Amino acid sequence: MKKFIQNIKNIWKVEELRKRILLTLSLILVYRVGSFIILPGVNYDALAAANAKGDSNALESLLSLFSGGGFSNASIMALGIMPYISASIIMQLLGMAVPAVQKMQNEGESGKKRINNYTRILTIIICALQAPTYLTMWIGNKGALPLDAGSMWWIQSTIVLVAGSMFAVWLGERITDKGIGNGISLLITVGILSRFPQALFAEIGFNKDNLIMIVLELVAFMLIVLGTILIVQGVRKIPMSTAKRIVGSRGVDSEAARSYLPIKVNASGVMPIIFAQAIMTIPVMIFSKASAEGSTNFIQRTLGDVYGFSYNGLLALLIIVFTFFYTAIMINPRKMADDMKRSGGFIPGIKPGDETADYIDTLVSRITLPGSIFLALIAILPSIAHGAGITSGFEMFFGGTSLLIMVGVVLDTLQQIETYLLNRHMDGLMEGSRVRGRQTNEISSY
Repeated sequence: MKKFIQNIKNIWKVEELRKRILLTLSLILVYRVGSFIILPGVNYDALAAANAKGDSNALESLLSLFSGGGFSNASIMALGIMPYISASIIMQLLGMAVPAVQKMQNEGESGKKRINNYTRILTIIICALQAPTYLTMWIGNKGALPLDAGSMWWIQSTIVLVAGSMFAVWLGERITDKGIGNGISLLITVGILSRFPQALFAEIGFNKDNLIMIVLELVAFMLIVLGTILIVQGVRKIPMSTAKRIVGSRGVDSEAARSYLPIKVNASGVMPIIFAQAIMTIPVMIFSKASAEGSTNFIQRTLGDVYGFSYNGLLALLIIVFTFFYTAIMINPRKMADDMKRSGGFIPGIKPGDETADYIDTLVSRITLPGSIFLALIAILPSIAHGAGITSGFEMFFGGTSLLIMVGVVLDTLQQIETYLLNRHMDGLMEGSRVRGRQTNEISSY
């Protein structure tokens, strides 16, 4: 404990790191304050009374979870940064199918800036489409619309919601550039964490007469957290001996057994979870109006219940698909093979060039599959917890998207802080950390 406290003090000895952390905390505070600023003209008393009845469906609770309560509070940041996530998904999909976008991706920093600009424009379009739906489906159904709501109110409220979402994106980008960690992911994580204490105390209050149930829930929760850490953290490098067993039966010598491939079992991190969840909210938001008017449609019947079999089955499938998709973006076997060849590196028993690229591609595919399945299983754990009787909103943290995002983002942020400390020859935050344990005998310069 004493060593850990000393390591915390080391953070403040690094001036650049201290400034980045303070800036990050300040921008997060601004985001949290914005989630409590109510849209002008909204009848908040009527909205609060409707929310107190607890008649929100599970999807609305999930959206509120990701926005840190902004969705249910009818705040200026009610849409959060999910429209930006959706726009990013669309741009990355276009990068695989549209030659013009592929060209921009290959243009380095200038191409990246152009793609970011197009992503922002697409985000504005998505927000402009989602804002009227939100005003109608959420605020309108809660009876919180102004009595004199005219065209000007609808226009100004739509503009405010779009501006609030874009401001949240701007805050996230500033955190990424000037702060510590990935800004967009941090804002999502902070929104989720802000709801955790309330959900935990509500669950304890619900089972206050059943102490054994509370203890079992907390123990199961801690075990799931530890398992999630192992899955999200993954394996940083694959030993060559393990790689040989995965791909084929060729033998390896002792030198190869001490070498490593710079490939993680979970190379995509939590991004497949965020992507899949963003995609799942789009059709439900679009087709939910008919349900509110008393009728149902196929989309609403199939995906309307986030604890239902259809919803979770499709979510798990999307996570597996996006894991392979995002891994393909993060890891380029051809580039790795070329870099290894130029630097004089090689995989024992594999010819440099095309054969090495094919070998790495096969290896990546085979180790990505179990990782994607584990991610999908954790993502649907809240439905299992809900079926087991865990309610009060606590089931959303019992595994699932929220826990995966929290664990992944926290680990990534801690790793960046760790890197700052190690670069200045200080002890890391955690003794025996994976950053300090890197091997020097690697195949390439990755």
